[in-house]
Amino acid sequence: MLKRWISFSQGGNPQQEKEPDGLDELPSITDDLDVHELWSPPKKTQRKTVEQLLLDRGHITQDQLEQALQIQRKMPGKPMAQVLMSMNVASEAQILSALAETLDLPFQSPLKEPTTKEAFDLLPLDYIRKYQIVPLHFEEDILTVGMVDPSNVFILDEVKRRTQKLPKVCVITSADLQRVIEQHSESAGVEVDEIIKDVAEDDIQLIQAQSEDVADLEKMGSESPIIRFVNYVIHDAVKQSASDIHIEPKEKSLKIRYRIDGVLFETMTPPASMHPAIISRLKIMANLDIAERRLPQDGRIRAVINDRKIDLRLSTLPCTYGEKAVIRILDNKSIQVNLEDLGFNPEILDVWKRQIDEPHGIILVTGPTGSGKTTTLYASLRQMDAQRMNISTVEDPIEYNLSAVNQTQVHEKIGMTFAAALRSLLRQDPDVIMLGEIRDAETARTAIQAALTGHLVLSTLHTNDAPSSITRLINIGVEPYLIASAVNAVLAQRLVRRICDNCKEEHRLTEEEKKYLAAQGFEAEKAWRGKGCEKCRRTGYSGRQGIYELLVMDDNLRDLVTRNPDVTAFRRMCRDRGLVTLRQDGFRKVLSGLTTVEEVIRVTESN
Repeated sequence: MLKRWISFSQGGNPQQEKEPDGLDELPSITDDLDVHELWSPPKKTQRKTVEQLLLDRGHITQDQLEQALQIQRKMPGKPMAQVLMSMNVASEAQILSALAETLDLPFQSPLKEPTTKEAFDLLPLDYIRKYQIVPLHFEEDILTVGMVDPSNVFILDEVKRRTQKLPKVCVITSADLQRVIEQHSESAGVEVDEIIKDVAEDDIQLIQAQSEDVADLEKMGSESPIIRFVNYVIHDAVKQSASDIHIEPKEKSLKIRYRIDGVLFETMTPPASMHPAIISRLKIMANLDIAERRLPQDGRIRAVINDRKIDLRLSTLPCTYGEKAVIRILDNKSIQVNLEDLGFNPEILDVWKRQIDEPHGIILVTGPTGSGKTTTLYASLRQMDAQRMNISTVEDPIEYNLSAVNQTQVHEKIGMTFAAALRSLLRQDPDVIMLGEIRDAETARTAIQAALTGHLVLSTLHTNDAPSSITRLINIGVEPYLIASAVNAVLAQRLVRRICDNCKEEHRLTEEEKKYLAAQGFEAEKAWRGKGCEKCRRTGYSGRQGIYELLVMDDNLRDLVTRNPDVTAFRRMCRDRGLVTLRQDGFRKVLSGLTTVEEVIRVTESN
C-alpha cells in the first residue's frame, strides 16, 4: 500500500504496480479516497511588503522604489514606510494602508466609528502627541486605540498599564489623530473666546507702566482680547506651578507649553494668526522693542498675581515661522523652603549643615540647568545667621531677592564679570560669598584665593557628578594643590518627580527594574508608582524632590588631588571611601515609596 501511494505521488499508475505476495487482498487507500484528501503540503502564502503593495497599487514607480532602497541601505534599521514618507512619493494614507495590511491590522481613514471623550481622557494629551497613539472608544475592558506608527508595539504594554484596559489597535493617519485631539482636548480647541471671557484685564497688574512706540504692533498688543488671553496664560501657568511658558510658532499653528515638574506639557494651540499680537503684548509688558523681530531680546516683567509678587523673565528668539518666546516664572514662594524639605537623607543633611558652618573654604553644588542648585544655595544661605555675618552674592541674573543678603548683578558688557565683581566684593569685608557660577579659570582662582584668606565661598559648576567637579577645576586651569587646599565639599544633585499621593499604588517590579536595583546593591520585589489621576494630569507624578551625592574632602583625597588624577580613578577612590552616588540615593527613595525606578534612571542616565 505504501509503495502504491509513493507511485501515485510520483505520477505513476497505482493499478499497474506489482504487489508483493500476500498484499493483493488488502484494500487500497486510494480506491475510495483521493490521496490529496488524506494529506497535502501546506500552501506557503508569503505576505507582501509595504513597497510591493504600493508598487502593485500604482502608488509608487519602480524608479522611486529603487531610490527608496538606496536610501534605506544608507540608513540601516529605518523602516521602508518611514523612508517612503520622507520622500513624499505617496500619501501618508496610502503608505499606512499598505503598512496596516502587512501587519494584518485594520486601517481607518477617515475614522469609521465615533470617538468618545471618556476614552480620550484615559491618556494625557502630551503622551498622545509624543507617541502618536490616541484612545478612540472602549467597550468594557477592550480599548480601541489609533496608532500612526503601528510598529511601535512596546508602547502597548504601557497603554495597558495606564488605562487598565486591553488595547485593540487600528492604524490611522496623523491628520486623523490631530482631528481627534482637536475634538476632545479642552485646551487644544481654538476656543479663545471661551478662555478669555471670564478673565479680566486687571487680573494681572504690572508694577511698572510701559511705553509703546510702534503704532500697528502696539494696537495689536493692546487690544482687550489679547490682553485677557496673555493674562490667562500667565495666570494659568502660575496656578499649575509651572516654571516656564513656551510660546512656539509653527507653520500653521501656535503651540503653548508649560514646564511642570521639569517636563513640558502642551496646554493649548490658539490660531497662528494670534502669534504676532501675543508676542507684541509680551514685549510691551517687558518694555522691549516691539518693532525688532530679527534679533533676540531679553526683558523682565514684574507683576502681582493673586496678591503675590511674581517676576517673569521674557526671552524672544527669531525662528523659522516667527519669534519664539519663553517666559521664566520666578516665584519667591517656590524657594521659601528649608534644607529639611529638599529631600536630603538625614545623614547627608547633617554633614551638609556642618560644611556650611565652616568658617572658610569652597563648597560647590553641581548639576545641569534646572537641577535645583539655586534653591539649595538659597536654602543654605537662609540657614546662616545673616544678622551677625556679612553675606554677599554675585549672580547672573539675580533670580530671587533675599532681604538679608547683599546681591550683586553681573554685567559682562561693561566689564562687571564674576571675577571683577568678586575682587571688589573681597574689599567689602564679607564673611560668606555666593558665586552664581564658576565659568573660567580667573573666577576659579579668585574664588580659591578668597577661600584661602578666610572666607566661605559657595558656588556652582556644571558637571555630571561630584568627583568630576575636581577634575573640571583642574581642566580649566587651576593648580591641583590649590584645589586640594581650598575645596571642602562638593554636592551633586538632580530633581526627580515624586509619586502622586492621590493615586499612589503598589506594583511588582519588572525584571529590568530589579537588575537596575541589584547593580547598586538593592533588592526588592515591589515598589510604588502613580496610577494617574486628574490631580497629577494623569502622569502619576506630582511635585519634585532632590537626590544627592555629597563628596567631603579628607586628607587621603586631598593627597590624591595634588597628583592630578584622572576622573575615573578619582571617582573609584571616592566610591571606595563610601561615597553614596546619585543613583544609589535615588534608589533609596524608590524603596521609600517617594519616586520610581524609571524616574531615577531618567535623571541619572549620563551617570
